[in-house]
Amino acid sequence: MTGVLRMRDLLLVGIFLAVLPFALRNTWIGVLLWTWLSLMNPHRLTYGFAYDAPFAAAAAGVIFLSLFIGRDKLRMPWSPPVIVLFLFVFWMCVTTAFALSPEDSWNQLNKVLKIQVVTAIALMALQERRHIELFIWVNALSIGFYGFKGGLYTVLSGGGGRVWGPAGTFIADNNHLAVAVIMVIPLLNYLRTVATGKYLRLGLLALMVFCAFSALGSQSRGALLAIAAMTLVLWARAPNKAVTGVILAVTGVALIAFMPAAWEERMSTIGTYESDGSAMGRIQTWQFCANLAADRLTGGGFSIYNVQNLAIWGAPGARSVHVAHSIYFSVLGEHGYIGLFLFLLLWWLAMRQAARLRKASKGKPELAWVFHLVGMCQVSLVGYFVGGAFLQLAYFDLPYNILVVLVVTQRWLDAGGWKEKAGGTVTTAGSAQQRPLPSTATQQVTS
Repeated sequence: MTGVLRMRDLLLVGIFLAVLPFALRNTWIGVLLWTWLSLMNPHRLTYGFAYDAPFAAAAAGVIFLSLFIGRDKLRMPWSPPVIVLFLFVFWMCVTTAFALSPEDSWNQLNKVLKIQVVTAIALMALQERRHIELFIWVNALSIGFYGFKGGLYTVLSGGGGRVWGPAGTFIADNNHLAVAVIMVIPLLNYLRTVATGKYLRLGLLALMVFCAFSALGSQSRGALLAIAAMTLVLWARAPNKAVTGVILAVTGVALIAFMPAAWEERMSTIGTYESDGSAMGRIQTWQFCANLAADRLTGGGFSIYNVQNLAIWGAPGARSVHVAHSIYFSVLGEHGYIGLFLFLLLWWLAMRQAARLRKASKGKPELAWVFHLVGMCQVSLVGYFVGGAFLQLAYFDLPYNILVVLVVTQRWLDAGGWKEKAGGTVTTAGSAQQRPLPSTATQQVTS
């Protein structure tokens, strides 16, 4: 049995070593490797020497080396979302310098910077359509793997168990895993839309269903709200709202009907949060974050949740210390109102970029993949905005990876290499002039 378990370690190391030479020559492959390690954390599925091996550090080292000896031509797309992202990262460095708990804050900043440095490299390295789609595959399947596991467990247990993520990761908590799984469902749907094989499309559809079961099996109330918000967006965009509404309603009722009465009782507490100690604890922490931000321009830094700070800025009557459990209030308390403004501006710009991409690609068959992709990215981000309102996921990789997809897709569109194949030109989101279109490009493309 021990030998079988160690096979996981050997398999992981073998895959890692096999990819490294390609990552050294091509930075974009290194980005894919890092993304897989960062999101899926495959080493946490082993039982031997690979469990604590520094795979991510080794991948990062290879990525940096590839910047100098690789064959890729790297360039940064200086769009508004990228500029605001860098300003937000810079401001986090400033708030850490004035943090209430400097040592702990610097440790957390170090983790955040690792993610954001690779995000910056991804923005430079992902340039072709195949780069973008492979990046989507890695993101979707890295989280989708846990969605499949969690969904299967939920089905086999009749919804009686609670789904958790891999230990020692961003998504270890059941609530965090639920929102991550929900966010990849639209990405899986995009992959299903562009897939050419019948069985591949069916497999992706089945994976989406398992992910939905996994999210419900997490028993996360925030995840349920995120699913509802995403469903509303999908229905609003549907060309045939009546049929789509019926399909979504029947699917939702079937999923919920499968869950046991205990699940329904927990979800029903959304409307009675005043009597829920956990919910009230979060609200008191939100008030604490607001008080701290009002008193300190730079907020308190990353590590603010302790008894000493609660005694100074806490809500009257608060006796226990909770983390903010909200992407908005955690940023507010940790980085002040300037940090929150940059955070909100970043995601507003991301959604605006997606809207412009949809407008530029709508009705053009040669750009149908762009139309579908950015639409699903928007739906995924809606899940993050709603679910993240109740979770500590402000620095989670996945939404920033979706931001990367939007920015590099805009660059691909503006580069215009696809126009030669299409036999003409179109107006892109970054262009103010209307250009001639091929006759086939006047057809309406719907998501």
